[in-house]
Amino acid sequence: MALKSGKDEIEYLLSQVFKKYETETGSKLNLNTNRRNYEDIARMLSNISNQLPFTAEELGHGYYPEDRSSSKTEYPYQKYDVTGGQIKDAYNGLVAKPRSFLVDACYIYLYAMGRNRFEENIADTNLLETEEGAQPQIVNRTKGANVKMLAIVMVLIMVLAIAVFQWMASKSELATLKKDLVITPYQPTQKEIAKLEGVWMVYIGSPQARKSDSNRFHKFVRNIVNVKYKDGYFLFNRYGAGFDHYGYMQYESPDVISIRSYVKGSENKIEAPRLSLMRLSGNKDKIMVISASWNFDAGANNDIIGIREVYIKQGNDGEIKEVINTMENHACNCKIVQWKTDKGEKAFYLRNEFLDTIKDEALKKLIDENSILLRYPDSVTVLKR
Repeated sequence: MALKSGKDEIEYLLSQVFKKYETETGSKLNLNTNRRNYEDIARMLSNISNQLPFTAEELGHGYYPEDRSSSKTEYPYQKYDVTGGQIKDAYNGLVAKPRSFLVDACYIYLYAMGRNRFEENIADTNLLETEEGAQPQIVNRTKGANVKMLAIVMVLIMVLAIAVFQWMASKSELATLKKDLVITPYQPTQKEIAKLEGVWMVYIGSPQARKSDSNRFHKFVRNIVNVKYKDGYFLFNRYGAGFDHYGYMQYESPDVISIRSYVKGSENKIEAPRLSLMRLSGNKDKIMVISASWNFDAGANNDIIGIREVYIKQGNDGEIKEVINTMENHACNCKIVQWKTDKGEKAFYLRNEFLDTIKDEALKKLIDENSILLRYPDSVTVLKR
């Protein structure tokens, strides 16, 4: 088999020269288009090439006559000097027929023999020309690799197509669900968001509808509701004296809000769903809400009721946190909710109380016995005395 020649040969030789030089010197070569970066290699190879007129027999390379006419003996003016530009061009494939003394210098540096002797004693098979018979194998391997790559691409396309189809189906289902259930039919303005978002105190007269409590006359309870805006609707947590609710609100139209909530039960079960309508126009201090709710009585006495609730806004920001396992909890026999803002902290004590503790007479009338509508009217559940 014949040795490579021309560009293929010199490109491979120089790549091996660079590797050996970096290993021997510990220097990292910067192999870009700047010829100065190749000058150290050029000087090293020149030390070999300038000895070629005297080493043909010893190292086994072609004949190189001495340059007796030149008076200059310094680099790079000698006849067989290798320059950085020559190496740069040869390495980058710009030289079809590299200078023979450069080729022999590379062989001698790498294999301690010239090209002629190397051809007789092949020390690196990478310098051999590829056999013609091997070409089909390379083509076949390349073809096989291409087929494999094509198969992978086809699989990826199929996976992507399935994912896109499922995403579109899911998006379509969500759009249908939003349409059928009338979810977020109205997108509120920033002003409308600010009106609803925040911390609210809610007054409810539902304890008056609990037949199991003989002392229920004119009782009420306060809740704290923390409302947060999210993507066109509002989420909230509602802290009560005995249990908490969670749910969402949405604007149905300007100033009209629907409210849906549930008791936070165990095992993520839906308990005591509540439906309410709020209208923000009118009285700005007290917002009246009509709810389909529960009296939250014990056992079989627990029933659906209609009720008026009064929302009074406390502020627009801050963090709500329930206080538990403290001496204060035990002393007040209530639930304590702490509201923390940049301006300070405020505690709310949530318990069943009597209307007489409210100083606001207008508020009393809004949550007295007349604020409750029973599912089955009777004269004994809500006391009138």
